[in-house]
Amino acid sequence: MRTRTAQDEKMLALVLPVAEALDMEIVRIRVKSGKTQLVQIMAEKSDGTMNVEDCAKLSRGLSDILEEEDPIRDEYTLEVSSPGIDRPLTLPPHFERWTGFRTKIELDRLVEGQKRFSGILAGFEDGNVLVDLPNEDETALIPFEWVAEAKLVLTDDLIKADLAARGAPSGSDETSGDTP
Repeated sequence: MRTRTAQDEKMLALVLPVAEALDMEIVRIRVKSGKTQLVQIMAEKSDGTMNVEDCAKLSRGLSDILEEEDPIRDEYTLEVSSPGIDRPLTLPPHFERWTGFRTKIELDRLVEGQKRFSGILAGFEDGNVLVDLPNEDETALIPFEWVAEAKLVLTDDLIKADLAARGAPSGSDETSGDTP
């Protein structure tokens, strides 16, 4: 899920060592075609934060290796960003870290006649994403390898948790004690 194409994989292989040296995790990479190709890199630091200065540091760190390896033949634009509050979930630890928050998951196959599911994350266990689906008594187990895309859904609870994680006032005395 961090990548979709062989070009994305090639870019990930170049980017990972630089990101790891900076104590950053690559959340997702997409190489998008167009008049000028766009290389989108979503990353975050090990503590889950990523500010503008961190993005610039990763971008600068990548410039030499991308210049040397020249992974994209034509002109391209490099875009380094944080995953954002309604972030994609691309690795098993993400599903653990964001347990208790609403998610949308799209599968690469039909299950019980559907590919898209929405519910509350309940964790990750034995290679399965755990999701509490509406109107279901039991927690759904979705094999991680079936997940094509997953992301958090922007909710008031997610905003409160994000503000609390940044140490910002939430504007409410009812801020959840669970901070990812």
